[in-house]
Amino acid sequence: MASVQDERVLPPRLLGRDPRPIPRFNRQEPVTQIVRDAGFYEPSDEDDCSRFWYFCQAHDRPYWHESCGEGPHVIALHCQEHGPESMSPQPLMLMFPEGFDPSLSDAQLAWVRAEDDAG
Repeated sequence: MASVQDERVLPPRLLGRDPRPIPRFNRQEPVTQIVRDAGFYEPSDEDDCSRFWYFCQAHDRPYWHESCGEGPHVIALHCQEHGPESMSPQPLMLMFPEGFDPSLSDAQLAWVRAEDDAG
């Protein structure tokens, strides 16, 4: 018997890309953000993490706007205590739901909106 995945839960691997075109004179290469990954730490309300930064996995170094390296960037949220972390629902999901891979279903987008309203 096949199991049915709950559509309200975000997929184990979720990548976000801002679908707006990059400004013509901006030398920054395209950025893909890893929002969720099955291998990343899943944060909880009990965590007391205080230091985070973005890490570019494509260039294997901390990500700073336009100074990480050349070519497309693949960035992840990095916690000093836990390493790479999956991100909770965020404003980008509400502003640009079409920029996610896999795309968010209507049920998942409703769940993200509910989480945003509750927060």
